[in-house]
Amino acid sequence: MTQSKTLIFIPTYNEVENVGRIFFEIKSFNLDADILFLDDNSPDGTGEVIDKLVQQNNNLYAIHRAKKSGIGSAHQEGIAWAYEKNYEVLITMDCDFTHSPSYIFNFIQAGSKADIVVGSRYMKKNSLASWNLFRKTLTHFGHFLTVTLLDMPYDASGAFRLYNLKNIDRKLFQIVGSPGYSFFFESLFVLNYNKITIREIPIELPSRTYGTSKMTWKDAWNSLIFLLNLYKRKLFDKNSLHL
Repeated sequence: MTQSKTLIFIPTYNEVENVGRIFFEIKSFNLDADILFLDDNSPDGTGEVIDKLVQQNNNLYAIHRAKKSGIGSAHQEGIAWAYEKNYEVLITMDCDFTHSPSYIFNFIQAGSKADIVVGSRYMKKNSLASWNLFRKTLTHFGHFLTVTLLDMPYDASGAFRLYNLKNIDRKLFQIVGSPGYSFFFESLFVLNYNKITIREIPIELPSRTYGTSKMTWKDAWNSLIFLLNLYKRKLFDKNSLHL
């Protein structure tokens, strides 16, 4: 059981096969935690499923946005909501079961020793065993760049995290500007740069249970450009990274 006021945040887009399953699996753990879904007007009816679940469960909440506006902006909105509602602990995860809800206990345990806990795909040798070679190569290359250019030895591009919000100044997230996938490495870089303590725990990432990946070639390219610009900012505009 958790001892702090805890929120589990899950953004969704076209997750109609997954959203109910993941909610009931988390609910089965009997955690002292609330759950927040944020849906970007999914055309497959995910939002309608969420609303029915909200009506039947008093620890479940929903945010609906008018259109798909970026995974980074979704996380920013979820983080802001958690601060506004005075949650002390925030856990963020994907809805497609690549992030197994069973790891939530590991995050909570590790959260007693760090301000941020990051699920790492690189601490276990075969954590990406079910991924194809192309996805593995792309992921490892991205990890190499964040480690090399941003001096962060963490898995910086994943969304499975725990934030001890009571120990993190909300203004730090205002420094983070990416609305897309770059949010993950940018936010971790900013928090690390401002001496927020970070710890990793090992996770395995299977392929999606249902549906297809949301990331496109355009997203990957934009993330690379953003990473290079963040590296330049680290070299020539350090003050902009400090609170």
